[in-house]
Amino acid sequence: MASKRALVILAKGAEEMETVIPVDVMRRAGIKVTVAGLAGKDPVQCSRDVVICPDASLEDAKKEGPYDVVVLPGGNLGAQNLSESAAVKEILKEQEKRKGLIAAICAGPTALLAHEIGYGSKVTTHPLAKDKMMNGSHYSYSENRVEQDGLIITSRGPGTSFEFALAIVTLGPHISEP
Repeated sequence: MASKRALVILAKGAEEMETVIPVDVMRRAGIKVTVAGLAGKDPVQCSRDVVICPDASLEDAKKEGPYDVVVLPGGNLGAQNLSESAAVKEILKEQEKRKGLIAAICAGPTALLAHEIGYGSKVTTHPLAKDKMMNGSHYSYSENRVEQDGLIITSRGPGTSFEFALAIVTLGPHISEP
């Protein structure tokens, strides 16, 4: 059986723990993870000044798709950058159309809202992103630490990063190897 593949989209201002912990857990589970820099392959400064080197630019990583799961880390600035990206919108729309898994944590789910992804789903976010996420009637809100609704997984923030990552790898045939 072919190895499952994940795309983690890394934008300037992303939350470090919400990036590194899911990447590490997925790789330990045997998932081939590509960390793609939204603005290219150059190192990305995260929200707490940790610098992460992407494996590829998003442009190059997109050519290697499709992926079994697309992961959006949070961080206020990181989520804003994901929300404003036409390339992210295109990838998410393709992922949704092909019924691929989409996972977003903290403020990351606001990019789902910005790109009109997963409407009708039950989601959770960082508490400070709740009002923005609930603007309109596109989603129902959950206070759960991790929420899975169909092929959308969302989570609250840095403190739930391990639970978020485990939800991705334990989803079954969609992402993790048996």
